[in-house]
Amino acid sequence: MEIANDIQERLQQLQEKYAVMGQDLSSYLDGLLYADYLTYWDYVHLDTLLSLQSPRTSFPDETIFIIYHQITELYFKLCLHEFEQIGNHAELTANFMNERVSRINRYFENLTHSFLIMVDGMDKEQFLKYRMSLLPASGFQSAQYRMIEICSTDFFNLIDKDHRDKFNESNTDIKSQFEYIYWKAGATELKSGKKTLTLEQFEKKYSKVLIELSEKNILTNLFACYRKLAAKGEDMTEIKNSLKKLDVLVNINWPLSHYKSAVRYLQKDPEDIKATGGTNWQKYLPPRFQKRIFYPSLWTADEIENWGKGWVEVEVFGK
Repeated sequence: MEIANDIQERLQQLQEKYAVMGQDLSSYLDGLLYADYLTYWDYVHLDTLLSLQSPRTSFPDETIFIIYHQITELYFKLCLHEFEQIGNHAELTANFMNERVSRINRYFENLTHSFLIMVDGMDKEQFLKYRMSLLPASGFQSAQYRMIEICSTDFFNLIDKDHRDKFNESNTDIKSQFEYIYWKAGATELKSGKKTLTLEQFEKKYSKVLIELSEKNILTNLFACYRKLAAKGEDMTEIKNSLKKLDVLVNINWPLSHYKSAVRYLQKDPEDIKATGGTNWQKYLPPRFQKRIFYPSLWTADEIENWGKGWVEVEVFGK
């Protein structure tokens, strides 16, 4: 049978490709000949993926809880994939950066919209029982979420607002600043004010990793990249809007989706129920208390003053 010209051309190109590496094309063709056809379930490791849910109780809704958190972590991984593309790009442009930030925004939009699964998709009585078997584990311990924050902005903007006056914005001593990162204040026991076991576990496993990532991203976090592109005179209109959207999605919509869920499951007169890790969710989740803002120079003073207030009034209290 005669081999078509386009196939011959490809074979020639492949031979040249492997010759450069000292490889024999015929061996690779044999491998292709003997290999089985790829299936969808093998490509995405479906059997493995579906086996990764291991409830600790017999309550059916615990499976929902596990799967949703696994989905969340996969979305976080997609976000970090985009951050890496931006930070590693040798000739970064505003257009390239905006396309990738827009992807991250879509991931967080999906996450925020899907959180109704956690708010309305589980039986409250089941949740309040099986959650006790999870102690001291908590969604607070998501290292990927902390990495997203670190990749998004200068580390100074992640310092607890009550301790930022100890540093200036140009300070690059990450280790000293890390002691005052905002989320540590949220992982304290409600009565004693001591570190929770949840926080102690998290620090032991991830502090070194997070500090190293922060040091690596001093010049490549999104805010630093924005400033570098602006200094080159590029049109920053679209990327500015995309960064402001990211700020709202990550620092208002996402934590307040959790707050809405906490109000549903944990708010109880006369005393609120503790979160699984003992975290102070009433003070930790609402953005108006933390004033955590990735890109403060892109917002007006009034917008900063009322950070997250409108969302709480509408989404949580229905005003």
